[in-house]
Amino acid sequence: MAQSQTAPPSEKAAVRTIGFLPALAIFYGYTAGGPFGYEEIFSQSGPGVALLFLTFVPFFWSIPMSFASAELNSILPVQGGFYRWTRAAFGDFWGFQCGWWNWAGTFLLNSLYGVLVMDYLAQYLPGLSANAKWVGACAVLAIFACLNIRGIQVSGWIATAMLVAVFIPVIGLCLVSLFHLRYSPFVPWVPPDRTFGSVFGLGLALAMWNYAGYEQLSSVTGEMENPQKTFPRVLLWNTPMNMLTYTLPAALALAVLGNWHEWKTGFMVEASRLIGGETLGIAMLVASIVATASLCNSTILYTTRIPAAMAQDGYLPAWLGKLHPKFGTPARAITVCLLVCCLLARFRVVDLVNVYIWARIATSLLTLLAVWGLRRRMPDSARQFRVPGGATGLFCSILFPTILCGVKIYYSEPFVWHWAPWLLATGPLAYLVLRFALGYKPKAARP
Repeated sequence: MAQSQTAPPSEKAAVRTIGFLPALAIFYGYTAGGPFGYEEIFSQSGPGVALLFLTFVPFFWSIPMSFASAELNSILPVQGGFYRWTRAAFGDFWGFQCGWWNWAGTFLLNSLYGVLVMDYLAQYLPGLSANAKWVGACAVLAIFACLNIRGIQVSGWIATAMLVAVFIPVIGLCLVSLFHLRYSPFVPWVPPDRTFGSVFGLGLALAMWNYAGYEQLSSVTGEMENPQKTFPRVLLWNTPMNMLTYTLPAALALAVLGNWHEWKTGFMVEASRLIGGETLGIAMLVASIVATASLCNSTILYTTRIPAAMAQDGYLPAWLGKLHPKFGTPARAITVCLLVCCLLARFRVVDLVNVYIWARIATSLLTLLAVWGLRRRMPDSARQFRVPGGATGLFCSILFPTILCGVKIYYSEPFVWHWAPWLLATGPLAYLVLRFALGYKPKAARP
């Protein structure tokens, strides 16, 4: 029978915790942040197909992941979440792969957000040189790394303020749009010069990207008040919030403008200007910067808890898992992540994010399978939540996301096919080097 994997009391004493609202704000900031960065799906796949995917993909992707995470958390509400769940279900090797793939892959993701903030600011400061933009991106990353070191309470309330700042202009856009509706947002179903089959893969990939990451909240379970209650509540609220974020503002803007073929990344700002004038356009530009900063804040929070947990379990050097004596946060892991992300921010990483998706897929599938694994290994453990539908419901919750992931991998670009397998290969290689060459031995699961 597997044992729960929790930090010893000495490591937990200084940890600060948050309740439902800041946890929801942080998770929303990580999984959506606002209606930005996905606009290209409408011009590439057509507005009808795009809205179809954005409406129904969650039922086959993020909702099954939420169910799986909720059940796993009800059994093992531990810091490090999905990584420790996988270890409990399948042992040391697969536990390491889950943690390593998530950590290595998110270096690419974290560095991108600092760059994106500077790209938005460059619209106000067009004279910025490449070096100035890199320094600015590093400064953005450093600011949120320092805030994360001070504790999840600071990050949580900052995320809450950012959530309000984003929602105000988005709600304003929706209200103004209601008085100027002229077109059907579903027409055309696909671009006139393309077939449904030709746009299917791209539309699915973009929709999956928007709804990915629902297991990540579990990495900070140890920093939540009453996680067995708070965690499922956050998951319950977050999915409909994300669905409305991605569908409602875009559908209304399309119904006003009808210019779906002009939509590209960042077009929500231009749509706001066209519909509501310069004031709403500027407000939405500010909201897009705030949303990107919120993504940066939340991503640093979630991803840095994984290497710290792995270090505490003996997979990585012990110093990486040490907690800050005052704030109870993995300050050293946060600092290491900051340094690597600043280096990557020097380069073009947009294409590499598509490589990262393979690591996310691998992590997500291991999390889904961990529900099955722990039902076998811990059948009698009390569960406050179970994936609905019994064995059939669990089978479908694993099958549907697996099919979507297979389709996404099949439609990956040649660049991704060339590099993504190498990213995944670093997991087994790192395990062999750390375990057998350097002598790191994972600790037994703690009761």
